[in-house]
Amino acid sequence: MLRPSIFTHNNNLFDDFFGDDFFAPARHPNGGAAIMHTDIRETEEGYIIDMELPGFTKEDVEAELNDGYLTVRAEHKTEKDEKDKEGHYIRKERYYGNFARSFYVGEAVTQEDIKAAFKDGILTLNVPKKEKEEKPEEKKLISIE
Repeated sequence: MLRPSIFTHNNNLFDDFFGDDFFAPARHPNGGAAIMHTDIRETEEGYIIDMELPGFTKEDVEAELNDGYLTVRAEHKTEKDEKDKEGHYIRKERYYGNFARSFYVGEAVTQEDIKAAFKDGILTLNVPKKEKEEKPEEKKLISIE
């Protein structure tokens, strides 16, 4: 029986009403949080980025380099159906997740410089340290007539 909290040891009247999973924070279908947890380690040669993507496959993930920004996108779609013996739906759920994170890696880094691997729900990106080469300023003389 559902009783308001004032009759129990709880001090919050709304605990019984808002304790349902419906009000829980959004979660990934596998039960994990729907966030791209990221660890970045610095080495002498560059940076190693480890990004957790549980429940995603390699085909769900895309990495792009544009104007010095490395952007990782992950998109996942899932549908779950539960039917009774007569084939009527008793529950039908859809999940769609689209996540993205961007990191500034510098304009000297090219697409070919970055190495990526995906294994067991972890995307690992190796990004080298590169300094933008300064070109010496050239004198451009204007001819005078």
